[in-house]
Amino acid sequence: MLKHLGLLCASVCFAAIAAAAPPAPLAPSAAPATPTTTWEEGKNYFLIDPPQPTASGRRVEVLEIFSYACPHCAHFQPYAEKIKQSLPAYATFDYMPAAFNPSWEPFARAYYAAQSLGVLEQTHQALYDALHRDHIPMRTIDELAGFYAQSGVDKAKFLSAASSFETESKLRRAADIVKGDGIEGTPSVVVNGKYRITGESAGGYDQMIDLINYLVKKEHDPAAKPKAAAK
Repeated sequence: MLKHLGLLCASVCFAAIAAAAPPAPLAPSAAPATPTTTWEEGKNYFLIDPPQPTASGRRVEVLEIFSYACPHCAHFQPYAEKIKQSLPAYATFDYMPAAFNPSWEPFARAYYAAQSLGVLEQTHQALYDALHRDHIPMRTIDELAGFYAQSGVDKAKFLSAASSFETESKLRRAADIVKGDGIEGTPSVVVNGKYRITGESAGGYDQMIDLINYLVKKEHDPAAKPKAAAK
């Protein structure tokens, strides 16, 4: 009896699976189109008036205002890498550390010291990881110098670079840019000294990639029109 019931169940299940089998996949051309987006000034991005100076020459500058002390910036870093990779040849990506309070200043100094010593590429993500993944306490420039020393940087040279005239000048310029751009939090992105964007204004970090590329194209080609809204 049980054997017959098992066979009957198997037959019914097989028939149900066959009836519910999905149709053959559609060709790629039949896939639904991705909706387009209309970006609105004053909502998704904000005009900076007057525009702030850039350091990118003839290329369109994309500038992330950040701090190593900021956990949101640590979360944003993979998206910053995606933005870099998505930019056209006529645009460039750079970072500018913000020091909204005295506790953030050592991290800004560390950034400029690493930049001056040519070790920024190898230490940028590593410092985020040490602070926000591994939770290694670092608050002073001396503690940060110890971190860079573990990456092979001479501690004395690092401390010298962190307090150099060049670093002091860059800190003053960054403070002026942050104020002029109207930056109120990090991470924020500024396109060509003219447009300010945050993850919130863009609707999320993923959306920032499309919005930044739209503004980059707008700056490169002033005749570029906003994308049409999806119908």
